[in-house]
Amino acid sequence: MGEVDLIAKEKDTIVFVEIKMRMKAGLGVAKEAVDERKQRQISKVALYYLKQKGLLGKRSRFDVVAVSKEEEEFKFELIRNAFELKGP
Repeated sequence: MGEVDLIAKEKDTIVFVEIKMRMKAGLGVAKEAVDERKQRQISKVALYYLKQKGLLGKRSRFDVVAVSKEEEEFKFELIRNAFELKGP
């Protein structure tokens, strides 16, 4: 069905986190890799998870962690509420 990189809980919110990493500048910006198709896939997995755990009525959100490497240093950017739940 798919996978979600990380499922966390912040207070009363279930957080589904997609982690994207780019090691080379020519591959594009990491956060741009979470396109509509990927958002739909993550949404489908999230709905399945919530249903299986009896959490459909709980608040949830989708975050993206973008990781890039600049020279010898890693940069991390957290994008909270990166996208809304997507349908098929």
